[in-house]
Amino acid sequence: MQTTIAPPKIRGFDHLHLYVGNALQAAVYYTTRFGYVPVAYRGLETGSRQVTTHVLRQGRILLALTSALEPNETEVTSFVARHGDGVRDVAFEVDDARAAYESAVARGAEPAHPPETLQDEQGAVVVASVSAGYGDLVHSFVQRSGWRGAHFLPGYAPPPEDLRLESAFTAEAQPDCGLSHIDHCVSNQPEHGMEPVVQWYTSALGFHRFWSVDDTQIHTEYSSLRSVVVTDADERVKMPVNEPAPGRGKSQIQEYVDYFGGPGIQHVALYTGDIIRSVSALRARGVSFITVPDTYYEDLQQRMRQVGCTIREDLQAVRQLGILVDMDEQGGYLLQIFTRPVGVRPTLFYEIIQRHQNSGFGVGNFKALFEAIERDQKRRGNL
Repeated sequence: MQTTIAPPKIRGFDHLHLYVGNALQAAVYYTTRFGYVPVAYRGLETGSRQVTTHVLRQGRILLALTSALEPNETEVTSFVARHGDGVRDVAFEVDDARAAYESAVARGAEPAHPPETLQDEQGAVVVASVSAGYGDLVHSFVQRSGWRGAHFLPGYAPPPEDLRLESAFTAEAQPDCGLSHIDHCVSNQPEHGMEPVVQWYTSALGFHRFWSVDDTQIHTEYSSLRSVVVTDADERVKMPVNEPAPGRGKSQIQEYVDYFGGPGIQHVALYTGDIIRSVSALRARGVSFITVPDTYYEDLQQRMRQVGCTIREDLQAVRQLGILVDMDEQGGYLLQIFTRPVGVRPTLFYEIIQRHQNSGFGVGNFKALFEAIERDQKRRGNL
């Protein structure tokens, strides 16, 4: 779609909003396992009659978890019935939510929620949402410039006392995980679904292509993928878009689509400045990660010698923790590791990532990553 209307101006990720079966239990899980701290709440006690939400924070990461309260509530219950626990909203921080919404709609986005001013004694926040170009995902535009509140949004209260006590106990009993911000959010599409989604981001939001790989580069004996990363004009928000490519077995991309009931957010990459510290803390808290064989690290040392790359981190610690390393010919590298799915369905999981002058997405690790996921798929009977 050709248009002269300026695209929305995006400052970065604002928050992730998950719809879940039990927000209280999910909040305790993310608090104890991932080290989040409860910061806000809405529910019956705050006048919210149909849904309850627990909001957690770690660094600049805001995670909202919403469940239905009443049996006749339809939006959350229908989402969870179809998808299981999953990401409903990837929200963006903007300077002008109305302008961002009007721009996106004029450029072809479908309205989801018109601009609304949420207000309390601490000021006002303007929020508006459009449907993303796939599945049940929405993108909200959040304008916080007129609000001085310490909580998530007007209408929210401090977290319940029992969650505050749980957070305090966990902080004393377990190490800090050191996760600072959202690096990127990855969506999975069915076969032939990637390009229409990429086109939606470039037309409706004015994003551009940042990075891509195809099935000639990323494949195993059983499966392969194609991926395009799109980003905003200032490259503050990155959204990789994946689709499966034909293979002997079922791609992990297709497995996600099958169990999620359509396209959606497969994983969220969380940034850390010290991945050894973060992964050590997460493992101590009980987070389960996918594993790669020892031969990966033998091959890694050879790859590092070939490109003349050295890393600051202790390679033995990297190996013991199961962290993957990817590098470029300019000496930059990244370290990454992936959790197993965090719910009962093999859908949503998280990536922990640290970068050293490397803006890629670990293409050198994709084969090892796919093979590790395929081993889990085989155990699930889905390969």
